[in-house]
Amino acid sequence: MLTIGQLAAYAGVTVRAVRHYHQIGLLPEPERDASGYRRYGATAVVSLIKIRTLADAGVPRSQISRMLEADAEGFAEAVRAIDDHLRDEIERLETSRRHIAQLSAGDSLALPPEVASYLDRLRQIGASKRIVEAERDGWILVAARWPDRISEWMPAKVAELDDPQIVRLYQLLSEIFDTTEDDDSRMAEVADIMASLAEQAYDAGTVVAGYEATDDLPHDLIDALALESDPRVERLWELMRERGWSGWNRMERLSPPPDPPPVAC
Repeated sequence: MLTIGQLAAYAGVTVRAVRHYHQIGLLPEPERDASGYRRYGATAVVSLIKIRTLADAGVPRSQISRMLEADAEGFAEAVRAIDDHLRDEIERLETSRRHIAQLSAGDSLALPPEVASYLDRLRQIGASKRIVEAERDGWILVAARWPDRISEWMPAKVAELDDPQIVRLYQLLSEIFDTTEDDDSRMAEVADIMASLAEQAYDAGTVVAGYEATDDLPHDLIDALALESDPRVERLWELMRERGWSGWNRMERLSPPPDPPPVAC
């Protein structure tokens, strides 16, 4: 007859584990002998080894008791069910690992890799951290609405970054929004560049925004995002309207265009 310590040592578990198995009803707890100690026989040793083996195999403790009492067919069915569950859990964890690896780059949160590469190009042409983050958040809205169109649109967006006007635009936006000061001369230059780009697209017969023209919500959200990030965006919108264009993300020509702003003498 074994003491609880001898039982635990023989089965390769801790005394605490034996007591826990008693508490949850997996292992019967023997009565105390005349000396006040609990003594365990060979049956308890066998039962505890089975319990330990099942627990080490990943069997949930809630199912161990049922498996110990099952016949051969029932035991095999329980093993298959546990194996199926573990396989599904492994697949879920592997998917999570892939997602976590993608997130390690920072820009990959809720974005496809094509957009992350585009954001890297923005950094290379001198766009500030704040401007890159604003672009990232805008593309999150676009990708959520049109996930299947991103790979179609991104080559043209990346190619735009070879245009000196686009590079200058991002540099100016970085200079403006990296400070808290109003800089109307830089804002006017931004408006001039954006109006020029809009005119070029209009004359070429292309869609200025480059996205679905029939879905207003994403464009409205991107405009709202810009304004929420910095109220000075409203001033840029005013300058754009003075040049005959409304909107920010999806610019539309005003009809008829307003009179040009007066030229200072």
